[in-house]
Amino acid sequence: MINKVSIAGRVSKVVFLALCLLATVFPLYWIIITSLKEPGAIYSLPLDYWPRQLSLENYIGLFTKSDFGQYMVNSLIVATVASTVATVISLLSAYVLARFQFAGRGAVMGAFLVTQMIPGFIALGPLYLMMSDFGLVDSKTGLILIYIAICIPFCTIMLRGFFENVPDALEEAAMIDGCSRLGALFRVLVPVMLPGVAASFIFNFVNCWNELFLSVTLMNSDANKTIPTALAGFISSFNIDWGSMSAAAVLTVVPTLVIFAFASKFIVQGLTAGSVKG
Repeated sequence: MINKVSIAGRVSKVVFLALCLLATVFPLYWIIITSLKEPGAIYSLPLDYWPRQLSLENYIGLFTKSDFGQYMVNSLIVATVASTVATVISLLSAYVLARFQFAGRGAVMGAFLVTQMIPGFIALGPLYLMMSDFGLVDSKTGLILIYIAICIPFCTIMLRGFFENVPDALEEAAMIDGCSRLGALFRVLVPVMLPGVAASFIFNFVNCWNELFLSVTLMNSDANKTIPTALAGFISSFNIDWGSMSAAAVLTVVPTLVIFAFASKFIVQGLTAGSVKG
């Protein structure tokens, strides 16, 4: 009887996990299949779950009828620069919060945590007015500065946990050997917690790459639009270009999939290292 119950439990678990996997994978599969259908076949009924003839027409039209290549370059520049600068600044601020005791330290951490609970779209109006006053509307520089400011609180909280897991003795030994405090940070501590730094950078990059509200609000010209803004442009008042949108969505997902595929080891190590205080 016990064996039957155990087998039934295992079967139920496998079925449940299979259903979860199907619910997760099917939307991605449907986007890929839609992007490979001919434009006329997308709206055909009954729905064709596996088209008999695959076509790259949507991908070709994506680059010939729009500046999607420019949008990808813009997104790559904005996400890379913002993520790199935010990670470096957060590294320094997390080091200070982890290693030094000073008045207001708890308030700073509390402020960083509170910012994570505030929806970003609430600040769209004030941010637009501020960027307009500085002449940074429709500017990659303005969008990069905002992304840096948004990434710093979360990245600081994340990196602070990594610093607290690194023994003070390593830093003290480096300083005894002649390193300055800054030298000990970048020559000794950063190499030790490299998985955490890599994980922080990747999370920053993905957030900047996929961000929609700010990019749509601040970017107007085709020369400065990012990919999320381009995706929103396929939706009009009376029509949705599902073929082009699906092709663009596939190309948008590919960079993040590649990053997670090659850096998954660093992400797992980084999150594990930062989750438990030593």
